[in-house]
Amino acid sequence: MTAPKKVVLAYSGGLDTSIILKWLQTEYGCEVVTFTADLGQGEELDPARKKAELLGIKPENIYIEDVREEFVSDFVFPMFRANALYEGLYLLGTSIARPLISKRLVEIAAKTGADAVAHGATGKGNDQVRFELSAYALNPHIRVIAPWREWDLTSRTRLLQFAEENQIPIAKDKRGEAPFSVDANLLHTSSEGKVLENPGQEAPDYVYQRTVHPEAAPDQPEMVEITFEKGDAVAINGEAMSPATILTRLNELGGKHGVGRLDLVENRFVGMKSRGVYETPGGTILLEAHRGIEQITLDAGAGHLKDSIMPRYAELIYNGFWFSPEREMLQALIDKSQEHVSGTVRVKLYKGSARTVARWSDESLYSEAHVTFEEDAGAYDQKDAEGFIRLNALRLKLIATRNARRAR
Repeated sequence: MTAPKKVVLAYSGGLDTSIILKWLQTEYGCEVVTFTADLGQGEELDPARKKAELLGIKPENIYIEDVREEFVSDFVFPMFRANALYEGLYLLGTSIARPLISKRLVEIAAKTGADAVAHGATGKGNDQVRFELSAYALNPHIRVIAPWREWDLTSRTRLLQFAEENQIPIAKDKRGEAPFSVDANLLHTSSEGKVLENPGQEAPDYVYQRTVHPEAAPDQPEMVEITFEKGDAVAINGEAMSPATILTRLNELGGKHGVGRLDLVENRFVGMKSRGVYETPGGTILLEAHRGIEQITLDAGAGHLKDSIMPRYAELIYNGFWFSPEREMLQALIDKSQEHVSGTVRVKLYKGSARTVARWSDESLYSEAHVTFEEDAGAYDQKDAEGFIRLNALRLKLIATRNARRAR
C-alpha cells in the first residue's frame, strides 16, 4: 500500500499520541495535521499545541477546538432521551465521544486535503472500532491508520526508547508504569488497566477523580430541580442554561455528593471482558431526572416499547454504530416519544444516591382523580374491572382446562 501524503491525527498531546505523531512522520514521511478536541476533559489544551509545534507541526496544521456544546447537544442529549445503559449499568461516556472525534477528523481531512486519518486506540479495545466505523460511515474512501496495529513498539520500554531517540519530551512519571489508564470528557471519567485489572480486588480510592467517597459526602442532602423540554434538560433550579453548562453544573453537584460511581466488568465488542471504573456524576442525575419526568408524561405503551429497544440502542453506541441507519431509525422513534416529555423534576442528592422525590408537568398524564383512595366523583367505575379481568383470564382458563383434561 502506498504511503499517505497527509494524515489527520487525533492528538491529545500526551506521550502516546506524540510518539504516534513522530512515528507517522518517520514511517511514512507524510505531513501530519493534529486535531485536539476539548470535550470537557478538564485539562489545559495549550500544551498540546506547544507539543505539536515542538514536533514540527506547522501552526496552520494544528486544530484545537472546543466541541463541548456540540458534544452534549448532538450526542449526549439524544442518547439520554433513550435512557441508554450498556449491560444495564454503563452510561457510555467514552463510547459517545468517539463518533464526534471521528466526524471532525473526517471533516478536517476534507478541508486540508488529507488522504488519511489516524488514532491512538490499541488493537485490544473498543475505541479502534468506534473511530473507524464512524470514519468509514462518513467517508467510505478515507484511509484509517492505527499505529498500535502496525508498529513494533510493543512494550513501554520500547515506546520510551523511541521517544528518547526522537527527542520527544517524557514526563518523569511516564518513565515508570502508570498505575491505570484514564479517559475523560464532560460526561465521565473512565479508568482501567494495571491496578484495576484484577476484578477480585477493590479499586483504590485514588482512582476516583470527580467524586468524593459517598461516606465522606455531606451529611445534609441537597435538592436540585431539573427542567426538561421535549426530553432535553434546559434549566437547573429555574435557571436556563446551555447543554454543556447544565452537564457541568450537574457534575459539580453529583461529585460533591459522591454520585455516579460504577465498578463494572463489561463485555468488549472485540470479545474479551474488561474491568472499568467509571464516574458519571452529572449523567447519573440526568438519567434519574429524565426517567422521573417520563413517569408522568409518557404513555405506558410508548414507554414500554422505548424501554424494550433501549438495550439494542445502547449496544449500537457501545459497538461504534452511531452513524448506522439502524441507530438513526431507533433515534427517530425515541425522539417521537419525547414530544410531550416536558416539565420539572426534583432530585435528592445524598451520599452517593440521586433519587427523584417530586415531578410536575403541564403535559402530565397522571390523574389524581382516577387513582385516589377517596371518593373519585365517578371518574372510574370499579365494576368495569370485572369484565376486564374476565377477558384477560379467558386464555389462562382455557389452558388450565386443557392441562387438567390431559392430566386425567
